[in-house]
Amino acid sequence: MLLADDDEEVLAALSAAFASEDYDVVVAKNGREAIEHFREGHFDIALLDLNMPAKGGWEAFERLTTIHPLLQVVVITARPDQYPLAAAAGVAALMEKPLDLPRLLLTIEHLLCEPMERRLSRLAGKHPITRYLRAEEKL
Repeated sequence: MLLADDDEEVLAALSAAFASEDYDVVVAKNGREAIEHFREGHFDIALLDLNMPAKGGWEAFERLTTIHPLLQVVVITARPDQYPLAAAAGVAALMEKPLDLPRLLLTIEHLLCEPMERRLSRLAGKHPITRYLRAEEKL
């Protein structure tokens, strides 16, 4: 699993949580590092924050999916209104911050088992099926 976020606290918390679930995690502090790590290894899934220095999440997404078009990518963001762009781009899931770790883990598990036909359908834009994990409203 490739995890890219410029917030070191988020990287530490998520990488520890994923490691406790037996995922091998490689972390990147920006989009450029994510692309470099991706070229050096094999990843089934990538989690990308949108607001990162030295290549943001969308730039990293474009480069990673150019290299490996069927890569499952989960975009994590605090930016509002990113779902339409994520769905049009073929992102597997978009999760808004603050992150809901149990939902994120379940989504990752489902994405890693997703049939190839569903991935291809999403990429072709036939049936936009990007998962939208909205931040829960606080009352």
